[in-house]
Amino acid sequence: MTKPKVLFLCTANSARSQMAEVLLRKYAGDRFDVYSAGLEPTAVHPYAMKVMAEIGIDMAGQRAKGVGEFLGKMNPAYVITVCEKARQRCPTTFPATGATMIAWPIEDPAAAEGAEEDRLRKFREARDQIAARIKAWLEALDSRP
Repeated sequence: MTKPKVLFLCTANSARSQMAEVLLRKYAGDRFDVYSAGLEPTAVHPYAMKVMAEIGIDMAGQRAKGVGEFLGKMNPAYVITVCEKARQRCPTTFPATGATMIAWPIEDPAAAEGAEEDRLRKFREARDQIAARIKAWLEALDSRP
């Protein structure tokens, strides 16, 4: 039996969607095949890698991917946008495949300015918000009849 596929989308696939991908894989990788992509992919942000390492998750193998790598090649059960820009563009970017669309607007930590510690704090906040959303979503799925 194949596992349901989950695709996390954001703009650059550099931080939020990357963190969501590895967090869901950590919490429920036995239940889902998990992917992430960006509408305009760049590179995995080093601060994303750093704050994930702080909680024991190594992102060394992660790479930024464009949504085009998945269009027409997979039918996700869930498409979860983690930024408003991706949510607004998702209906035209990812055609209707019967996927359940979910929006979790998380502030972009890569846009943070200031000292390194201030910027890292924004990445930690985003990581923790994503982790809380994933845990709540998994609990909601488990409580369905």
